[in-house]
Amino acid sequence: MATALLGASLATMASAQTAPKTPVASAVFSWDALAVKPTKIGERREVFDGPTRTLGNLECHVTTVNPGESPHAAHRHPDEELLFVKEGTIEVTINGAVQQAGPGSIVFFASGDLHGIRNTGAVPATYYVLRIVPHDLPKAATP
Repeated sequence: MATALLGASLATMASAQTAPKTPVASAVFSWDALAVKPTKIGERREVFDGPTRTLGNLECHVTTVNPGESPHAAHRHPDEELLFVKEGTIEVTINGAVQQAGPGSIVFFASGDLHGIRNTGAVPATYYVLRIVPHDLPKAATP
C-alpha cells in the first residue's frame, strides 16, 4: 500500500513538473500589478512565461540589481535575450567586450554568446528581460 501511494505521489510530481505552460495571451501588464519577489541581490518581478502562437516560449521578467551586484555569473544559452534598461547603470559583457548601458538602453544577447551583467552604478539598476525561444531551438547551447 505504501509503495503504491509513493508511486502515485511520484507520478503526480513528475506530471506537474512536465505540465505545459499556459500560453501567453495579449494583455497589458501593469507595473503596479507585478508581484515583487526579494532576491539576495535585489528583487524580481515575473511578467509572463509561456508559449505563443509563433514561439516555443516567450518569457519576460524585471530584475532589480543592487549596486555592485550581478544577477548571476556570465553564461550562454541557445535562446536569444533582450534587456531594456529602466533605471540605473549596468555593465554588460558580451564575449569579453564590456559596455555600459543606462536608462533607455537596449541590450541584445544572441544565441550562444557569453554574456554577463553587473550594476556599476551607485543606485539600484532595473531592467526588463525578454527571452525568446523558437519552436525549433536545439536544447544544447551553441559554443
